[in-house]
Amino acid sequence: MRFVIFFIVVVVLTYSANGQTCTCESNFEWVKKTFEENDAGFQHIIDKKGLAAYNIYNQLMLEKIKMSKTSIECAKLLNEWLTFFRSGHIGIVRLTNETSTQKPEMWKGNISHFEKYISEKSKADYEGIWDINGVLKIGIQKQGSNYVGFIIESSADTWKPEMVILKIEQNDNKVKSTLYRRDYTPIENDESELIGNNYLQIGQQVLKRLKPHFASDTIIENYFKSINSPSPFLEKLNATTLYLRIPSFDYEDKSSIDKVLTENKEKILNTENLIIDLRNNGGGADQSFQELLPFLYTNPIRSIAVEFLSTLQNNQQFLDFSTNPELDEGTRKWIKNICDKLQERLGKFVNPFGEDVSVMRQDVVYEYPKKVGIIINEGNASTTEEFLLAAKQSKKVKLFGVTTSGALDVSNLASVESPCKEFILRYCLSRSMRIPGMTIDDIGLQPDFYLDKTIPQHKWVEFVNDILNQ
Repeated sequence: MRFVIFFIVVVVLTYSANGQTCTCESNFEWVKKTFEENDAGFQHIIDKKGLAAYNIYNQLMLEKIKMSKTSIECAKLLNEWLTFFRSGHIGIVRLTNETSTQKPEMWKGNISHFEKYISEKSKADYEGIWDINGVLKIGIQKQGSNYVGFIIESSADTWKPEMVILKIEQNDNKVKSTLYRRDYTPIENDESELIGNNYLQIGQQVLKRLKPHFASDTIIENYFKSINSPSPFLEKLNATTLYLRIPSFDYEDKSSIDKVLTENKEKILNTENLIIDLRNNGGGADQSFQELLPFLYTNPIRSIAVEFLSTLQNNQQFLDFSTNPELDEGTRKWIKNICDKLQERLGKFVNPFGEDVSVMRQDVVYEYPKKVGIIINEGNASTTEEFLLAAKQSKKVKLFGVTTSGALDVSNLASVESPCKEFILRYCLSRSMRIPGMTIDDIGLQPDFYLDKTIPQHKWVEFVNDILNQ
């Protein structure tokens, strides 16, 4: 059997702020204490970086925190403090309704005149009218060697026509972009890329051109159709290759993934190659990929257990979860049994599963697919990385793309509300028994075939297909 990893994302404890002054400094002291006492990854990083480095870091951050004037600034600094430990499965969420003091810049121009000018353009560049997520319609206008993006229409209350939402600066053949959030705080990116004629990639945000109209590229259109699909699907690329897109391993998507695999089982088992596109699949639940493993299987697959840090606060989360009426009685008893084991060893790490390694074995190794190419990128984390660790053990499988995010060693996310009810701290209950022998956090998993920047993202499937069919 495989170990079942489940993610708990609940606000479990509420503290009274009676007698406490709610400042960023007091919130920091609470975050620091809570994290030190309860996070399963804390001691690993202290052992790795050293207590002296941690103490120096705390002093430097405290000086910044004392200067904080708003909850927005405080949340940013608290999140910065957390980066000492890792980048994934961690964070501060702001609960207050306080808005940014940042004021939006206004575009100085006439929207009607701009729309007429755009309708007459014959060359595809950044200038145009663009859609953002079906929520915003923006114009991008060239000003000197730079570009400015402004709101034309918006269904979001915070954005009004002529507010500046985007800036693109070009200096010495380098491009720097600034995209503004709803509270007008900036997100800076080092890359802005026009993909074909009708898509603009700015950091992780994709804009789709509305005007002027330019010829579309079928490969690019298919790429964005696939990468933006909210649901898994399988399609035939050619006589020898199938393409399976899985955008998420969320537990809610398990039934959809299983349905695609069940409906296409005979097709998969009679086709030589399979491409699995996992780009930007950030994880979910291990259960969601269980039905996929048999198609990849060539030899026993080993999975390493996790161990939980037993503290009163952490164990309370299991106790609360064991009474969840949405769970069946068997699951509630199983979770309560874990809680009882943890309570017996307060202050220790506990493996409640009883074995450090589980081994998946199956009687049959399918002839087809003979080759499986899995496409990965920096958007892969957590459960997706767990799947990749299992899939990589198959002799059929090769990974294509770039290094994954690296957010797996410390897991099982928990949340707790601050005494002043201003923030939620997210930390982790468990750590993998792989570490320190094989760490993945902030390192990621390497591809077997690195797809460098000379291969555009929309041509990755074509590249993998060519390799599998050689």
